[in-house]
Formats: sequence, structure tokens, C-alpha cells
Amino acid sequence: MDLRSAILMLSSALLALSSFFYGWKVVRKRNYLLGLEMWIVGTSATNAIGFFATGNAVSYEVAHFFDAFSRGFGIPIIAVAGLMAITHGYKPSIRQDVAVFVVAFALTFVLVGADFIAGVLPYYYLTMWILLSIYLVYFIKRLLEIGETVRALAVGVALVTSLGIAVIYDFYKIPGEETNVFFNFYTLALCSWAYFMPAIYYGYCALERAKNGRVVLNSPTPYRT
Repeated sequence: MDLRSAILMLSSALLALSSFFYGWKVVRKRNYLLGLEMWIVGTSATNAIGFFATGNAVSYEVAHFFDAFSRGFGIPIIAVAGLMAITHGYKPSIRQDVAVFVVAFALTFVLVGADFIAGVLPYYYLTMWILLSIYLVYFIKRLLEIGETVRALAVGVALVTSLGIAVIYDFYKIPGEETNVFFNFYTLALCSWAYFMPAIYYGYCALERAKNGRVVLNSPTPYRT
């Protein structure tokens, strides 16, 4: 195994660990939309390890499918719905959670298998990530309003890096892509997404603390709710 493959495996492992760990922490909060989507990213990264290690075609296809799922629906729609639990009080039922995932999986099969959509697919992925970025700007605004400047900055970095990866993904080829050990698209993308998970999680926790510890001042005796 050459050094480039080893770095790609390590980057994939970093993403898998980040996704499974923070996904577990979110699931413990009973936020299944956000937590399970993080696990799906982790599953994609785990199969990427197998592909980079062995070149196994099945590992590649599984990683590719879950990557398409997360880019097309998982992060921009399902994860945002999960984050809306803390920004908008959105609390779907378990049945609704299951329905969202079933529909998203069905639509992902169309994305990866239908020839008629292949030409517009890169633009669809980019559009979805731009919409995600718009929501993250609002998420950052909420963090700034409660004085969580460091958490807001962390989410801002996640926004910029992930949007940059989304732009590069289908529209720009990094010079020396095939031979660069560290500065290649997959290493940058995997590390960027690995960072995305804790940035979002700790931002979520900050908003959750503010919601649960809000001081009510219009009362004879201020109290915490």
C-alpha cells in the first residue's frame, strides 16, 4: 500500500469515527433524524476504508450510494430537520422519521441509477448544499444571539469548508489530483466532513443549553426554565 492510499484510509477512518461518535451522542438526545444521518455518513466512510484498502467494488458502490444519499437528502434535508428541533421546536414522530428515511432512500436509488438525471445531478447536489449553507447562516446567527461566538465561528468554518468541497466536487479538478498525497480532493473532503460533525453537534448543544436555561426576567422573581 502506498502512502497516498494510507492517508486516504486514515482520513476515511477519521470521518467514520467522528460520524459514529457524534451520531451516538445525538441519538442519546432522541434526535434520530440528525443522529442516524451522521451514522449513514459513518457507514459511507467505513466502506471507503475498504475501497481504499482493497479496491473492492462492492465497498465502492456502498460508499457511493450513501455519499449520494447524504449529499442529496441526508445532510441538506434530514440533518437540517434534526437541527430544527432546537431552532424551531420541530419534533416529528418516530413514524415520520421512518417515512423520511424511506422516501430519501428511494429517491437516492433514482439519483444513482437513472440516466436521465445524470446531466443535472452535479447542479442538484450543489443547489442542495447552498440551501444547507443558508440554513447554517441562520444557525450561526442564533449562536451569536446567545453569545456563543466560539461555537458560531466553528460552525462558520464548517459551512465554508463544506461548501467549498461541494463546489469542487463536480466542477473543479485539483492539479495533481492523482498523485498528491495530502492535497487531493478526497483527503480534503473527508477531513472537512469529519470536522463538520463536532462543529454542528457542539453548536446544537449550545442552543439546547440556552433553551433549557433561559432566564425569565418579566417575573417578580427571575427564574430559570
